[in-house]
Amino acid sequence: MRKTITALLLAMTLPTLAMAAPGGDHRPGGPGPGPRMFHELDLSKEQQRQVHKLMGEQRKNDRELTQRYLDKLPEADKKALQSERKASRDKQQSAIRAVLTPEQQKTFDEQVAKMKERKADREAFEAWKAEHKKAG
Repeated sequence: MRKTITALLLAMTLPTLAMAAPGGDHRPGGPGPGPRMFHELDLSKEQQRQVHKLMGEQRKNDRELTQRYLDKLPEADKKALQSERKASRDKQQSAIRAVLTPEQQKTFDEQVAKMKERKADREAFEAWKAEHKKAG
């Protein structure tokens, strides 16, 4: 079971690592279409849009695939996975924060707070949606 959890953790972190790789801005609407291999192709804006769309579809597919396997895990393993992922994220955020200037830390903290707020809103919406699906 430990191997399964390790494999799932690796599968879930690969997209994050790819997004963090040097070679371009990976945000939608950013200057580059993605990983360095695409950055060096000198793609037109339309090609960048198409590649970005394809990469987004692949990330969505990866999440669905990962979720399919996570759903098969016993509840105790799911909780252990969540705990390890949270500890890993917290460690990464602390490491990133340590590199930043005090001004950057303030902005970073604000962004993290907004991200947590959006996550809470989404969880509340998903709970509401599930509740109404049961009722309907």
